[in-house]
Parts: sequence; structure tokens; C-alpha cells
Amino acid sequence: MDIGSKIRSLRTQKGLTQEELADRCELSKGFISQLENDVTSPSIATLVDILQCLGTDLSEFFNNTPEEQIVFHNTDYFEKIDNDLLNKVEWIIPNAQKNIMEPIRLTLKSQGSTYPDTPHEGEEFGYVLQGAIQIHIGSKVYKAKKGESFYYTPAAAHYLSNPGKTDAVVIWVSSPPSF
Repeated sequence: MDIGSKIRSLRTQKGLTQEELADRCELSKGFISQLENDVTSPSIATLVDILQCLGTDLSEFFNNTPEEQIVFHNTDYFEKIDNDLLNKVEWIIPNAQKNIMEPIRLTLKSQGSTYPDTPHEGEEFGYVLQGAIQIHIGSKVYKAKKGESFYYTPAAAHYLSNPGKTDAVVIWVSSPPSF
């Protein structure tokens, strides 16, 4: 590991000059410069002090685990188009089936629907981004339009449909994952 460049990176992220970091750590500016240029190596105690001044610790500093992806883009999405049911399902968080919840973006064409799902454990939530939909739960039908949300426990057979003439788009979240 290149300790010097990593310390330099942390220092600049914090908006500190070498002199400011040196003052906070009670070290000389020259030592910080030599450290960042890999001319010298710090003792463990000195490294702990420097890292504390930079808002981190040894375990975080030496952790080489790749950072968890937080933001996802269209290129990360996986989609499935069902021409029989006139829908498109986009898994907007890759591999979400391993998480506690699984969000999808669902597009229902005019007269489209999802495949009826059997009762299962968990909860389902949705938010209508565009158009209007019907939520079928058992023998009951509920309506939701753009800007409205829905929430239910899937204790009966259930599915969504679009009786309208324009596309409907919904963010739909299932917990635990079931899509």
C-alpha cells in the first residue's frame, strides 16, 4: 500500500495544507511532506495520530474492500419485457434479491398488467410516476394515479393493471424480494 499518497489524498479531501495537518498532529511540515512523498515511514503511534486528525482510523485506512455501490444508473439496470402482458420490468438495483427490499420500475402499456402473484410473506409498496393503475388484491380493486402511492401485505393473490389509454410507470418495492 502506498501510505504517503493515501495520506495526501485524505488531507486534500479534508481541505488541509501540509502545515495545517502538521500543526494538528504536532509534527513538522517537513515530516508530513516526506511522509506523503514516501521518503520516510511513520511509527504506528504517529500514523494513528495522523489518521485521527484526518477523521479516520487504522482499520478504515487499510481496508481494501471495494466501496459499496450507492448510486445506480440506467446502464446498471436489468430489464425484462413481456409482450403478452404488455409490461416492462426494470430491476433498478442490481442483485437486490439479496437485500431486504427489492425495488423495480414497472411500465405498464395501455391495457397491460403484471402476472398475478400468489400470497406471500412481506410487504409491497408502490408510487405511481406516470398514468394510472389498478391494484388487484384478492377480489378487491384499488385505483392509484400519478403522485399517489400504495401499500399492502400480499396475503391474497395480487397484480397491477393499466386500464388507461396511456402508459403507466410505477416504482414498486417488495420486501422481502419477490420480483
